[in-house]
Amino acid sequence: MLRYSAGQPVRLQHVLALCGSLVLAACSSKYAQVAPRLDLAPYGRVALVTFSADQANDGMSTLATQRFAEALLASQSGIELLELGSADSSVKAVPAHVDGVALAQALGKQKGVPAVFVGTLKVSRVKPRGHLDASGVNLRAGVSAELTVRLLSTSTGGTVWRSSSMANGTIGRLNISDRLPSISVRDKEEAYGEVVRQLIADVTRDLRPTWVKQ
Repeated sequence: MLRYSAGQPVRLQHVLALCGSLVLAACSSKYAQVAPRLDLAPYGRVALVTFSADQANDGMSTLATQRFAEALLASQSGIELLELGSADSSVKAVPAHVDGVALAQALGKQKGVPAVFVGTLKVSRVKPRGHLDASGVNLRAGVSAELTVRLLSTSTGGTVWRSSSMANGTIGRLNISDRLPSISVRDKEEAYGEVVRQLIADVTRDLRPTWVKQ
């Protein structure tokens, strides 16, 4: 048989009052926005050259460049982004073997920008990975990519900012358990798109403002 003491309602009121105080304290907490580590506002206008990659991954590098531009413009205001593809006359005028520093300095003279973003995308070939144990066979085909992005001063050629990231994606899987095979194949473009999203989210971290609790 359950019994209630006379002091139980009082204790319950105390608990409720304490919970209410904690809720009010949480609601009254203030957060302050911290400027991104890389603030482009002082530059006013910067250029972005399509990230370089080998011929087999031109489409992926173009996608990565577009996503980078979108993330940059969404995170920062008060700047103008000049997007330059490989077909741009200013970029074509620079020999293909020239490094990013010479390219940035050339674009600084031709386009009048104080800084230029350049990047390199390296994509691995599809590699099978897996293991064999008592439960069966587990294989998967994966791809990995590395993206490095630099912001270069067009006046000195010096590196103002650098960020890099690595990401992995799975294209297909093969599982054999109890002699029953299970195969799943993923669209290659979808897998590459996921890898690009991971890369861009990482390399643009310094471009985004953050919030800290005061």
